[in-house]
Amino acid sequence: MSISLSGAGLEARDASGGGLHVAAGQGVTRWFSGDVYTVRLQAAQTGGSVSIVEASVPPGGGPVPHTHAEQEETFYLLSGELEFLDGERTFTAVTGDVVHIPRLARHRFTNVGVHTTRLLFIYTPAGAEGLFVEGGAEPRPGVQVDNWGPERFDERMLGLFHKYGVEAV
Repeated sequence: MSISLSGAGLEARDASGGGLHVAAGQGVTRWFSGDVYTVRLQAAQTGGSVSIVEASVPPGGGPVPHTHAEQEETFYLLSGELEFLDGERTFTAVTGDVVHIPRLARHRFTNVGVHTTRLLFIYTPAGAEGLFVEGGAEPRPGVQVDNWGPERFDERMLGLFHKYGVEAV
């Protein structure tokens, strides 16, 4: 079995038993607010149960404080360190740490280190990853990712935030 999502750059192969195998290097990569996100598993592939995003966050990078109306978000740090905001509490997570954020909890992360941090976002149920696919910029090989200024958060982008249940707070 092979699943191909037209124009989405995703292909998954049957892994005996009806599971999915997404090969290394597969997914949709977008620049989003100074970070690089590769959506490795989308809602359409999992019946909406889960999605996974692989992220590279440069020093100083990370999103503004926000909430998710529909999804819980779990982070697994592959390398580096991030300062997390969870409600009003801040803490530092490092390589190997897992952070879980329930629905509607105000959160953000910032790379406070000197090297790019790599991590996975796991959304349950899936859906929020669509914001990156639809709202992110096409990456340009050999070019450093652009930081986004307030002008990038126009009516179209705010509409995508609403569509995917994300609210900047």
